[in-house]
Amino acid sequence: MAGLVKRMSLIFKAKANKALDRAEDPRETLDYSYTKQLELLQKVRRGVADVATSRKRLELQAQQLQQQSDKLDGQARVALSQGREDLAREALTRKSALTQQIADLQTQHVSLQAEEEKLTLASQRLQAKVDAFRTKKETIKATYTAAQAQTQIGEAFSGISEEMGDVGLAIQRAEDKTQSMQARAGAIDELLASGALDDPTGTAKDDIQSELDRMASTSQVESDLAKLKGEIAGAPATQAIEGASTTTQTAPSPATPAEANQQPEASS
Repeated sequence: MAGLVKRMSLIFKAKANKALDRAEDPRETLDYSYTKQLELLQKVRRGVADVATSRKRLELQAQQLQQQSDKLDGQARVALSQGREDLAREALTRKSALTQQIADLQTQHVSLQAEEEKLTLASQRLQAKVDAFRTKKETIKATYTAAQAQTQIGEAFSGISEEMGDVGLAIQRAEDKTQSMQARAGAIDELLASGALDDPTGTAKDDIQSELDRMASTSQVESDLAKLKGEIAGAPATQAIEGASTTTQTAPSPATPAEANQQPEASS
């Protein structure tokens, strides 16, 4: 059971990774990475500003404590000049405490200043890195866009793109449908000619009537053919008769025996 669950988990992760890979756009990923780097740079800058603010606050506190120390020193001098040694001692005691506080503030100031310098250097390095990444990002995006356009053009020319594939399938379906309609029209014409289908625009004929009509048409054709042959064969005979008639009219015909016997009698 544990092996089955592990296998199902692996399959799910593989399919999810493949789906994410198809959905991922490198340009969007680069822009997102650049945005995150800008956010990090902004945080570092805010850190530098916070450290600088703390350092400045320590400087102001040290100045105030130094002013109080100088004031106590003056009070001690005045009290001692007036014979108030006790007041002078109290002023010097307070001055000593302030001196210790000033020393602690100076130590913290040095530490904050060193931290500020480190953060400032880190901010400068990060700024340079972000600038370099931005230049590289734009270069990669331009290259990817050009490659994508070239790929789409190549797929369009080769006909393997999704859009051109749909167009090719549409053309193929149209050609197949056209051929099917042509074949159907031819088949219907043949069936109408053979009488297998009734012609709604004319008189219905059965197969016997169709055969009789075909025989009549054939007989008419044979009759016309024989007539044409007779006309062609009779043309030379007619021409010969006409030639003979012309010769008879030109030369006198010989006398018959009866005509020869009748002529002497007429003379006597």
